[in-house]
Amino acid sequence: MGNKISFSIILGFIVILSCVLVSCKSKIIKNTVTISERNILVNNANYKIKGICYNPVPKGSDVRSFESLSQDLALMVEAGINTIRVYSPIDDVVVLDQIAASNIKVIIGFGYNQNGFFDILSGSFINYVNTYKNHKAILFWELGNEYNYHPEWFDNDINNWYKALNNAADLIHKTDTNHPVATAHGELPSLEAISLCPNIDVWGLNVYRWDNPESIFNQWENLSKKPMYLSEAGADSYMTISKENYQQGVNQKTQADATKNILKSIFDNDKICVGVTLFSFNDELWKAGNNNQYDAGGWAPNSSGVPYDGTPNEEYWGIVDVDRNKKETFFVVKEKYLEDVKK
Repeated sequence: MGNKISFSIILGFIVILSCVLVSCKSKIIKNTVTISERNILVNNANYKIKGICYNPVPKGSDVRSFESLSQDLALMVEAGINTIRVYSPIDDVVVLDQIAASNIKVIIGFGYNQNGFFDILSGSFINYVNTYKNHKAILFWELGNEYNYHPEWFDNDINNWYKALNNAADLIHKTDTNHPVATAHGELPSLEAISLCPNIDVWGLNVYRWDNPESIFNQWENLSKKPMYLSEAGADSYMTISKENYQQGVNQKTQADATKNILKSIFDNDKICVGVTLFSFNDELWKAGNNNQYDAGGWAPNSSGVPYDGTPNEEYWGIVDVDRNKKETFFVVKEKYLEDVKK
């Protein structure tokens, strides 16, 4: 009888262990992101990026803070946002847990030289990948943000960046087999740039072509068979001049009208483009003057295509203002991002 009891206990333990292992395996599968032709798959299902660029710098500061995260996530959920793109890693599991609990995924961006803060130059970025690669909030890793506009950072030879980019992507692949690697390129990359970066799985393109990015999709289709998304697109809510029936000064209608046209173009071309992370969630007052007040102006490379004045007024790009009041464009985003859900 004693042997039977012992056998029963052992058998029970094996069953429990098997269940635990199956459960663990299910969690891993649940968090797997893969590439299929031009598509991104999450849990083997097509994933359309309905995203927003997110850099929550409070009024009076020039440093990112997640003090308003709960409020921000509630607004994002209301707007149908399923993805946020950040320009530097979030080294706080509580923040990532909160994002995941809202059913939102994160594109984690790594810079080249960030004084050793999980950057590519020091190699410390891979430590972050190792730490968070099993977190369910992660959609994919993204290396650099339109560095092609800055060859001076790479001994005046932008190919030095592309080689570093490809090597970093290769290292991530060896470390994490469950998430793709992307880069955010300023506008359309050349065929040479793409050929130098075979380890990049997804190409993000920062594109400002007035209120119609339509031409980028055919160009990409003829250039590469890999997935692409618009890592930045959009408009600001300030007109430097009066133009096209839009009055000079703060002008939310300008932003709303342009965003509506841009999003329509993106989702009308969803066989080529897997989505967008619209720039941006909140206004940032640190970019063009006094950190405590709104200032017109600011500068960004290759930004003459910003609708409708050709000028990127850097403090006015949010779909909400610095105090989280919804702008007109918030409702445009909400209508478009929730469109599929309503069908």
